[in-house]
Amino acid sequence: MLLTLSRTTSLAQAREQLCELIEDAPTVHELAAASGISTALFIRQFAAVFGETPHQLRIRHRMEHAKSLLGRGRSVTETCFEVGFASVGTFSATFRRRVGIAPSAFARRTVVAVPATLPVAPRGCFCMLGAALARVAPVQL
Repeated sequence: MLLTLSRTTSLAQAREQLCELIEDAPTVHELAAASGISTALFIRQFAAVFGETPHQLRIRHRMEHAKSLLGRGRSVTETCFEVGFASVGTFSATFRRRVGIAPSAFARRTVVAVPATLPVAPRGCFCMLGAALARVAPVQL
């Protein structure tokens, strides 16, 4: 299967569009039509160039974004809809199958607690030296 530069460019553009998390993201059929080839040929060439089908890429990208959102404290429901799933059940099943753990368990494991107050700056030799040097007037030559 010989790919031309223009076909490779159109596949790369399609890949970028597949990674966008917008409501009206183009379907694989629409991307194939825009590239001027059949859907089956588009999928075969896409997989040959990028190592995964368009659908696999889209789901992988959505799961990576979902992991990021869950790690920042977003709820499973909010994350589900933000990454483009219409059903929390489908999202949870897909997440569990792809990541190996339920999204709620993933969120509990990865949320990083930020302390309410920051620790006091350490007082040591280098801190005292810096303070002393700041008080010394510069030497005039």
